[in-house]
Amino acid sequence: MERRRKLRALLLYAFILIGGIAALLAVLRAGADLPSGPVSSTVEQRGGLPGPDLLTLLVQIALILTLSRAAGWLFRRIHQPQVVGEMAAGLLLGPSVLGALAPVAYAQVFPPESLGYLSTLSQIGLVLFMFMIGLEFDPKLLRGRGHTALLTSHVSIVLPFALGAWLALFLYPRMGTPGVPFIGFALFMGAAMSVTAFPVLARILTERKLLSTRLGAIALACAAIDDVTAWCILAGVVIVVRRADAAMPLAATIGGTAAFVVFMLAVARPLARRASARFEKSGEMSQDWIAVILLGVLACAWFTEWLGIHALFGAFLAGAVIPNSGRLVHNLVRRLEDFTVVFLLPLFFAFTGLRTSIGDVGGMLWVYAALTILVAVVGKLGGSAIAARVTGLPWRESLALGILMNTRGLMELVILNIGLDIGVISPEVFTIMVVMALVTTFMTTPALQLVLPTTEMRRKTAMDS
Repeated sequence: MERRRKLRALLLYAFILIGGIAALLAVLRAGADLPSGPVSSTVEQRGGLPGPDLLTLLVQIALILTLSRAAGWLFRRIHQPQVVGEMAAGLLLGPSVLGALAPVAYAQVFPPESLGYLSTLSQIGLVLFMFMIGLEFDPKLLRGRGHTALLTSHVSIVLPFALGAWLALFLYPRMGTPGVPFIGFALFMGAAMSVTAFPVLARILTERKLLSTRLGAIALACAAIDDVTAWCILAGVVIVVRRADAAMPLAATIGGTAAFVVFMLAVARPLARRASARFEKSGEMSQDWIAVILLGVLACAWFTEWLGIHALFGAFLAGAVIPNSGRLVHNLVRRLEDFTVVFLLPLFFAFTGLRTSIGDVGGMLWVYAALTILVAVVGKLGGSAIAARVTGLPWRESLALGILMNTRGLMELVILNIGLDIGVISPEVFTIMVVMALVTTFMTTPALQLVLPTTEMRRKTAMDS
């Protein structure tokens, strides 16, 4: 009986298999001579769009990640933050190095038609990164730090901004973008000179065990104030520059932005507090909750982009309204950080490097680059150090504070890419400012070691604790 049942099942299987193949062959033979139907215009349009070359994109991403991790490891060996190595890796992959040394390989790996996909991925990474910056932003840093932080932060904004505007008087007739008003160019240069890389600064302070010291607290407070102010100024610059091509009137953009900020503070923030309190009780964050939060981030980014400022402002504010005192922020950052920092941000650095051609900086442009670096260092480092000394800090700590405030890093690259995207700066100015960002970030660690050697920092840590 059992053998008969198995034989019956085998015959049934063979019948279905052979019958299915025969039916398929009959269908293919019957349809071989059939004419195709008329193609609609929609199908023609879709068929005419260039599709992504997946193989090229995969090679690009693999090369970017490999070089980024290797450069980050090498730079950590010389006591530089990982992000500095990733910034350098972006330049190595661009026309400045790879394009100059191996132009054929560069053209094959990074053909111009493929860069749009890297740009899209890098923009998604920036949206998530700015959301995380907002999550880790602590409003308490902006108050309770005394007159030293208050005066130093104001001077470290006003002086670099004024010097950046002065530099714009020199650069605008020589490298200004046609059609961009001087006011937009000058405001952008001022904002770009005023920024401090808050995440890089916090990492340097942590690595050098200065986070819990008076110097570390003042530096974080000043950097937080600087970044918020610079981003507010940048939002105004974007509105001014985009006004001619904007889809909505200027008054609607300003009013919509104000309404959005009020909504985020009055409605979204209380909802975020309730969600945080609920998470504190349950201690669990499901994937559905993460999806809801990410949808909120995307909605905020979309709305600010639609208003005519930039998607990154919405992403930052979405993170800033979430209370960072509980475990909710810690869990969100833990889940998003690895993918964003390890995978997406190196794509942004590479895309920035692909837009930077140091080979085009020749002759007088190197003089302009040196002048830009000098203005950046004098305005940020010098202004912060003098203000801190006036408030009573010793000269050594004042200089250390100025060196820390002069760290621009990733935030500077974000601002520069926004400026290039909206056309407020030319590719030459973009390249010069990228060089300035790299120099001022790279010099932070060795300059800090020179002013505050390791033994001195250990003594200060012990005294402040």
